[in-house]
Amino acid sequence: MDCHVFSLLACSDDDKTKRIEIELLGTWKLSEVYSDPGDGSGDFTSIDSEKTLTFLSSGTINSNADLCFMFSEIGDSSTGTFFETDMIISVSGCDMIPPTLFFEITGSNFVLSYACIEACQEKYEKL
Repeated sequence: MDCHVFSLLACSDDDKTKRIEIELLGTWKLSEVYSDPGDGSGDFTSIDSEKTLTFLSSGTINSNADLCFMFSEIGDSSTGTFFETDMIISVSGCDMIPPTLFFEITGSNFVLSYACIEACQEKYEKL
């Protein structure tokens, strides 16, 4: 019986990795931003933006905006490398230390977390 339970857990880990690959690859468009003034009252707010992220099977991420800054406008493109198992993005050419962003997939949304003193995130929808 223990062997059977172990087998199910092993399948569960493989399924999770495959789910992330399938859902993550492709292009995502910015739909909401989250910021907190420092008292825990922050929330996601809808935003009209053309900012996109494109995840390629090679492990590369491309954006039509600068990923070094949360509120960047389109035009200053950016690239980096994403690591599905660690759920991080290493951004190329940033002055921030470390140049790492964290992400998660919640439901049908991709949420990108920036290194801020207070919580700050961007929420994307798959195109």
